[in-house]
Amino acid sequence: MWSVARRPRWIVALLVALGIAAGFAALGQWQIGRAVETATVVIVPDETVTPLSKVATPQKEVTDRAAGQIVSVVGRRVPGDTYVVSDRVNFGVAGYWVIGHVVASNGASVALALGWTKSKSAADAAADALAAGAPSATIVGRYQPTEPPDQEDFEHNARSVVSVPWLINEWKTVPTVAYGGYMVDNVAPAGLSKIQSVRPTNDVSLNWLNVFYAIEWALFAGFAIYLWYRLVRDAWEREEEDQLDSVSALPDTAKSTEVH
Repeated sequence: MWSVARRPRWIVALLVALGIAAGFAALGQWQIGRAVETATVVIVPDETVTPLSKVATPQKEVTDRAAGQIVSVVGRRVPGDTYVVSDRVNFGVAGYWVIGHVVASNGASVALALGWTKSKSAADAAADALAAGAPSATIVGRYQPTEPPDQEDFEHNARSVVSVPWLINEWKTVPTVAYGGYMVDNVAPAGLSKIQSVRPTNDVSLNWLNVFYAIEWALFAGFAIYLWYRLVRDAWEREEEDQLDSVSALPDTAKSTEVH
């Protein structure tokens, strides 16, 4: 077969196949480059305490820059607006959060996760004790995006998510404007434990569609070489078959002479 492959026509065909494969490889490399260029880099907040007003805007969604940032806000906790949220895991243990309503000095409202407890009765008691509100003070905590409301919560009159739109509808003191996320207080009040609040980790999200295209181009490049090999092999097999047919067509004496 390799004697057939060394013929000029098949050497030229090999060069053409290599050129096509190189073109496909270049396209694959370009797709990989596009995947890296368009990768979504999640900017992880640092642990520096930053005023909430500098990283978030009332009535706006929580950005990647703001989500997980340690923030501070000067505000007062509104009386009466305390709620218990169930199914909250703290250091691997399921329990309850107590949520409050804070009005910042700029007039914007923000939901505040005050603390955690394992017991429902303890959570209810803490919520009742904290319902009196608190005077204006500086509050420090981690800012988190709102959670989507759970339909089952509404049906069973239970709260297992921290949904800011839902809380706004529940607050007795109607806010003029509100932040789109909520804060997790760094200091828990009496009767509650501090809520576990973990800093987000670094993450880079590639454009996987470009990666798949790059894999396809690599397969095409390999197929171009394989196609050349297959054509050469087919040509060699045809020549072998033709030779056998020509030998079979000879008379027996000619075959004997051919053999000798």
